[in-house]
Amino acid sequence: MALAAIGQICSTSSMAHNLEQCRTVIQKAVARGAKALFLPEASDYIGGSPDESLSLCKPASKSPFLLGLQQEAKKHRLLISVGVHEPSDNPESKRIKNTLLWINENGEVAQRYQKLHLFDLEMENGPNMRESNTIEPGNEILPPFDSPVGKLGAMICFDLRFSEIALALKRQKADVLLYPSAFTPTTGKAHWLPLLRARAIECTSYVIAAAQVGAHNEKRSSYGHSIVIDPWGEVVAELGGEKKEEPEVIFAEIDFEKLQSVRKSFPLKRRTDVYPEI
Repeated sequence: MALAAIGQICSTSSMAHNLEQCRTVIQKAVARGAKALFLPEASDYIGGSPDESLSLCKPASKSPFLLGLQQEAKKHRLLISVGVHEPSDNPESKRIKNTLLWINENGEVAQRYQKLHLFDLEMENGPNMRESNTIEPGNEILPPFDSPVGKLGAMICFDLRFSEIALALKRQKADVLLYPSAFTPTTGKAHWLPLLRARAIECTSYVIAAAQVGAHNEKRSSYGHSIVIDPWGEVVAELGGEKKEEPEVIFAEIDFEKLQSVRKSFPLKRRTDVYPEI
């Protein structure tokens, strides 16, 4: 077994404030001897407007948030998964990238995944968001990569609603599915837990979902409830919701014997002679 730490924070437009929140979580993770720390989507910042978000976005080599996080990873020899924003490769673009970065124990960015599915939502008497106006979608699945807590399959937030990507990662031998997120309270209350349990069960994999929580600004709040779910679909650890804005962390043992036991009991032999293989 290997111990994973899952952080929950409330990002604002201040990268210095957000970095301090992450440092608080890192200290707790190191004190418990965690092998890896998983942080939410958009840990670097959540802006109050598209213009502010664009102005805050810096290349990885110049981001004070990311540089600070890399220093912490190197200092503590701690592996860190974190959601950040990065500029488009097109300097004329008004959209930016929403990415998951894997920072190794040397403080280097070793893996990068760009969010595929963008959150466009128009609900009557509910939240309205069009992520596609400001975020540039990725175009490829990152192959699962090794870590002390298992082979990791990277996704971000709205990707959770598309089982195809999770199944594709499982077929490539992912043990743990990652969903750093910033769900709205409305969609979180209705769909967060059912979707995460479904992905864990149908892929017979662990799920780690580090979440944003609380009010980021006057316009935007997040659901919270960072969670770890085992391959049987049982909740291993979970944090609270919307009103908790202080940085928190939960811990979960990734049990490799249980993972293999569940997969052996339920081999899930797909009928690819009848329907396409994902």
